[in-house]
Amino acid sequence: MSAKTTMSRKNFLRASAMGAAAVAAPTVIPSRAMGFSGFTAPSNRLTFGFIGMGLIVRGHFSGTLNRTDCQVLAVCDVDRAKREKYMKQVSAKYGNADCGCYNEYEKILERSDIDAVYVTTPDHWHVPIALDAVRAGKDVYVEKPMSLTIREGRILSDAVRRHGAVLQVGSQQRSGYTFGKAAELVRNGYIGNVHTIYAQLGSFSPARVLPEQEIPDGFDYERWLGPTPWFPYNKERVKGAFGGGWRCFWEYGARKNGDWGAHHYDIIQWALGMDDSGPEFFFPKGYDEMGCQGYKYTNGPTIYRDYRKLKFDSMIEFYGDKGSIGVGRAGDLQTDPGDLKNLPLSPGDTHLRATETHRDNFMNAIKTRKKTIADVEIGHRSATICHLSAISERLNRTIEWDPSKEEILGDAEAAKWMDRPRRAPYTL
Repeated sequence: MSAKTTMSRKNFLRASAMGAAAVAAPTVIPSRAMGFSGFTAPSNRLTFGFIGMGLIVRGHFSGTLNRTDCQVLAVCDVDRAKREKYMKQVSAKYGNADCGCYNEYEKILERSDIDAVYVTTPDHWHVPIALDAVRAGKDVYVEKPMSLTIREGRILSDAVRRHGAVLQVGSQQRSGYTFGKAAELVRNGYIGNVHTIYAQLGSFSPARVLPEQEIPDGFDYERWLGPTPWFPYNKERVKGAFGGGWRCFWEYGARKNGDWGAHHYDIIQWALGMDDSGPEFFFPKGYDEMGCQGYKYTNGPTIYRDYRKLKFDSMIEFYGDKGSIGVGRAGDLQTDPGDLKNLPLSPGDTHLRATETHRDNFMNAIKTRKKTIADVEIGHRSATICHLSAISERLNRTIEWDPSKEEILGDAEAAKWMDRPRRAPYTL
C-alpha cells in the first residue's frame, strides 16, 4: 500500500475524531530537537500515546522517543509520579514541547492527533483499553497476555477486524532469530513427527492476604483496580515486579501460565502451525506419571510445563521422531543432530523468521496496513491456552476444549471462567 493511501487513512481517522473532540494538531518540533539528520514533516510522523508507565514500558518508550519518524504526544498512568517522570523526558527530548500527562486513558483516546497507543498496563486493563482505542480509530501495541479472559480476547479480536485496526501483541519472541529458526525447523518437519514439548515457566510465591495500608498521595487506586474485585490497598498488590507483585494474584492475570506461558505457548502454537486453533485437552499437575501440568493437541504433541529432566536445559524443547530442538533467549538454539540448527531452508519450505524487530514490525504495519507478526487473533489464541491452563490449575481437573467453537465441553463450572464479573462501572 502506498504512503499516499496510508496518509489518507490517518487523515480520515483524525477528521472523524474531530467531531467528538476539538484537539490541537501535533506540535511542530524542529528536526534538530529530535536529533534528525534531515527534516521529517509532521504529517509523516507517527504519533503515539503511552498508557501504563511501569517496568515493561521502558524499552517501548525509549525506542519510540528516539525514532526520527515518530513523536510521543501523551503519557498516562494512575501513578502521578510515574507519568510526570515520562512527561519530563518527552519535554526534554523535544525542547520543552507540550506533552499530555493524564490519569485517565480516555483523554489520550479523545485526541485526534494521536495515531496509535502502547497499552503497557497490568493484564486486567489490556482489553478494556485496547478495545476503546480501536473503537476510537487508534492502532494498538498491547502487552502480553493480550487478555484477562477468553471472552475478552474474542471481543477484541472481532473489534480489530471490524474497525480495520492494526494490533501487535507484545509476544516479542516471534521477532527473535532463535525462536523463528526453531519454529521453522519444527514446522517444516526437520525433526519429524513432534510428540512431546517442554516449556519452562517457573513459579510465583502463593498470593498472600495483605494488611491494608494507606493509599499514597497521587496514586489512583480505584482506577488501578478497575474491573477487578475490590481489596484493601497494599503496595505489594500493585507492585510492578517481574518476579511477583500484582502478577502473583489471580485477580489480575493467570500467574505463570499467563506470564511466561504467553511467551512460550505462543511459540509452540507458531511452530505447530496452530495460530488459528489450539489444543483440545488440558490437565493439572499430577495427572500422569510426568507429574507436570500441561495440555495436548488432538493427533499432536503433549506439552509439559516445568519438567526438569531436559536434554538441553532450554526454555522450550521440541522432541520428534527424527530429532530434537532446544530454544531460549540470549541466542540459545541447540539441536540433535547438532548441525541441524545451521541447516538452510529449502525454497519450498515455510519461512517464518522475522526480518525486523518487534517494534519495527508494528510501526511498519501502521504505515502499510499489513498484519503484524503477532496479530490480534494470534494473541487471542495464545492467551486462550494460558487461560485454559489457569482454569485447569485452579480447579485441579482436566478441561476439554473445542477450539473451533471456543467452548469448554461438559463442565459448566469451568465454563464460567471463560469470563469474569466486572466491577461497576468498568464494563466492556
